[in-house]
Amino acid sequence: MISGKPVICISSDSNNREKHGAEPRQHYCPAAYSRAVAAAGGVPVLAPEQCVAEMEQLCDALLLSGGDDVCPELYGEEILNDTVCTDPKRTAYEVPLMKAFLDAGKPILCICRGFQIANCVLGGNLYQDLVAQCGYVHMNTDIRHEVTAEPGSVLYRLFGERFRVNSTHHQAVRTLGRGLHVTARSVEGLIEAYEHDSLPIWGTQFHPERLTGIAWDERTPDFAPYFKAFIDMVKER
Repeated sequence: MISGKPVICISSDSNNREKHGAEPRQHYCPAAYSRAVAAAGGVPVLAPEQCVAEMEQLCDALLLSGGDDVCPELYGEEILNDTVCTDPKRTAYEVPLMKAFLDAGKPILCICRGFQIANCVLGGNLYQDLVAQCGYVHMNTDIRHEVTAEPGSVLYRLFGERFRVNSTHHQAVRTLGRGLHVTARSVEGLIEAYEHDSLPIWGTQFHPERLTGIAWDERTPDFAPYFKAFIDMVKER
């Protein structure tokens, strides 16, 4: 905590896609994540793929952000096709990072890729390519589609049973990891959100950080209360 504000570790994306894994490697993170955390009363800190133990000690909670696809070796599969673009170095860092926060009992917020990798760390798996495996297109920044939230969930409490969200992913959770339960689904039945039965873990397949602040366009709820609820939960713990 700094001045009564919890410190939130945000995992970084990289230039892996542009460099095809070649050096020099650069880390970056869309500003929407840090804006949403700061607006909710947290202090954002970006993780630079170094110092796992120190990042866990420094920070009060973890936000696993979006980005390239999760390496399928993490759940015992080979790459399905050439649409699957992985970032092995990022995966190799985020897995022990998440485990460090898990072992410490600290809250974890999972978004898009983060939603998927956390599920895999907990023993679940993914659809590697929604179009090829399910026939669904969810990779469109203009899409706003309806989801249905489960009673008793954080999303249901904040936004009601049905509301619209964005859709920029071509992978999705297939089988849930240990201890996770579904808290929202798309109209096709895809898992759009989960919570853990006993641990302070929340996650969304959609991008709530893009649906608040200067990015909010009124086609969805303003998701500022979701980040506020997470920061409040971190403070309570």
